[in-house]
Amino acid sequence: MSTLHVLSHSPFSDTRLGSCLRILGTDDALLLCGDAVYALQPHSSILKTLEAKSDTLKLFVLEEDLLARNLECLPWATCVDYPRFVELSIHYDKVNSWL
Repeated sequence: MSTLHVLSHSPFSDTRLGSCLRILGTDDALLLCGDAVYALQPHSSILKTLEAKSDTLKLFVLEEDLLARNLECLPWATCVDYPRFVELSIHYDKVNSWL
């Protein structure tokens, strides 16, 4: 069963992203929104962790939140708008919001 994991908290203020990365299944995906997009800050250890998983990680990033924080999408990630976010929510069997 596939799961879309949705994170919105800064990876610099808690451990949700690390916990999520440890339990991701092969059919799962991760969507970063809100302050979670700070994970894409250049030269950060968190970005290096994500890049190390780039071969297997299905990573989506809410474009509006990237723009609001003046960050860029990774070449191997997929930027999405809100309609695409809804499509992803329907595509995956479950959605797990890390509140």
